[in-house]
Amino acid sequence: MEDVSFLAGLLCKARRAVFFGGAGVSTESGIPDFRSTDGLYHQQWRYPPETILSRTFFDRKPEEFFRFYREKMLFPDAKPNAAHRALAKWEREGHISAVVTQNIDGLHQAAGSKNVVELHGSVLRNHCVRCGKSHAMEEILHSGGVPHCVCGGVIKPDVVLYEEQLPEDAIESALNFIDRADLMIIGGTSLSVYPAAAFAAAYRGPLVIVNRSATQMDERADLVIRQPIGETFEAVCRQMDMNQK
Repeated sequence: MEDVSFLAGLLCKARRAVFFGGAGVSTESGIPDFRSTDGLYHQQWRYPPETILSRTFFDRKPEEFFRFYREKMLFPDAKPNAAHRALAKWEREGHISAVVTQNIDGLHQAAGSKNVVELHGSVLRNHCVRCGKSHAMEEILHSGGVPHCVCGGVIKPDVVLYEEQLPEDAIESALNFIDRADLMIIGGTSLSVYPAAAFAAAYRGPLVIVNRSATQMDERADLVIRQPIGETFEAVCRQMDMNQK
């Protein structure tokens, strides 16, 4: 309870807080993460997920790529959870300036967050590698084999694969929000994915980490909470509402 009250107090004072999140934010919506004991990286496949989700593999074995992608990366029925809803609420109330996410599921926007920086892209956006035409996720989901545009080009998800660079606009936007932040909350990430994790490491102000496992930044955090993020954020919302009465 003390941890919840402390975080609620920090957020009540904040006007430009930034939330930096990873896969653990969406696991409570039924989307599996990669690196936990039952995550994708610990499941058995013909090829390791790191290999399948690389640009080389996409170009050389697109049918294998899309078989994995449809089964393990697309969750059209997933809904925002308590953590997503709390972040959208704090943005509306003027406490949070942006969400910087490593996730590709679009659930922050579905919950109502407006300023969302997607470092690794989104499954909701797809484009033809030949003509550049945009395509909806449903076209990928309901097509068979390798999805093709009307021009004959392969449709590629707008997600950052291994061997690809992060989008320049996302990098610039994330760094701008973090540079102006008066509080950073890191949640649902082990901070082991680079270069994204380096953005969080560059922050030097008040820092809170909400993650079930240890991270490399725990020692310099002002507060570390080892509870489920949705449950924690719900409790913080209640405390903030009480503080404002």
